[in-house]
Amino acid sequence: MVNEPRLWRNKGWSARVIKNEDDDGWAVEMIKDGEPEPALVGPWTMGRDKKNPKPLDASTFQTLVKTASEVLRRHEQQLQASLHKQLTVNAAAGRISITLDIVADEDEPHARLAAYAADGEQLAEVRVAAGFKLSTASANAWIDDDFRRPG
Repeated sequence: MVNEPRLWRNKGWSARVIKNEDDDGWAVEMIKDGEPEPALVGPWTMGRDKKNPKPLDASTFQTLVKTASEVLRRHEQQLQASLHKQLTVNAAAGRISITLDIVADEDEPHARLAAYAADGEQLAEVRVAAGFKLSTASANAWIDDDFRRPG
């Protein structure tokens, strides 16, 4: 644990007051331990002398940890949403849910396209290109082609 006027480290986080590159003021950056980039960078208040930054304190540090954690949580949710798509179509066999899960593999990125009946039974699963576009039209075309791997 470090509690200095411009640097606090605690609970897996570091808050560091830095010179604001955009103006003459100050900024604070929040970095989660082990991460190369800050999760949050924001303006920081000047001290009473209007020249130096206001020192960090326990209450402010807790607020910064909470805010930076929320930023990371939202980022993870957005990433997950971009890697998983789902839609439901009405087919001759009834309502079918189609999922597309992108596998972000550095060497071989791809996706898994799957179909599920209304009762949750998996009807099919195939590997497709990571850039496959899931839409009502592409889902219906896949169903109409007896779930063969799209070309």
